[in-house]
Amino acid sequence: MTDRLSDTDKAKLLKVAREAIISAVSGKLPDPIDLKKFSKELQADGASFVTLTNKGKLRGCIGALEAYQPLALDVQEHAVAAALEDYRFNPVSADEIALIKIEISWLTPLNKLDYSDNKDLIGKLRPGVDGVLIKDGSRRATFLPQVWGQISNCEEFLSHLCMKMGAQSDLWQQKQLDVFIYQVEEFKED
Repeated sequence: MTDRLSDTDKAKLLKVAREAIISAVSGKLPDPIDLKKFSKELQADGASFVTLTNKGKLRGCIGALEAYQPLALDVQEHAVAAALEDYRFNPVSADEIALIKIEISWLTPLNKLDYSDNKDLIGKLRPGVDGVLIKDGSRRATFLPQVWGQISNCEEFLSHLCMKMGAQSDLWQQKQLDVFIYQVEEFKED
């Protein structure tokens, strides 16, 4: 995905996320966003994930796969959720805020991947480029493209996605799943 957000827009979104987290951790609602003060790109509907790290380790990550609200509001909502609602972690504490680094991923629309068999599926995935969403009935799981940095092997990547979905790791080899790909424009605090 080519960069479509200006450096100013990226800085504004990171500021929105940081301010929302500070408010939420203090037990307050984030300040309302006046969309008129944002660019048309940030006013347009957009899907985002907000990832929090502490000393390089994952501390929370929540987002949406499909756009349903203006991007600025989406980032604000998911920043709060990543700080307080990621079931894998305790809520971020006030004394931890200074240690938290924020990363935002702005997602392209999902594209269904048509494939004939496991080998074809593996051949169509682009490690480091594609985020992958798998679905089996009502269950689903996704990994952002950044996860390829930790799991670069396509077979392992799909197996971990199946486990994240709550299925056997080899489910993707046993039956044809619905597979969608997307790309992200990712940016983070220094």
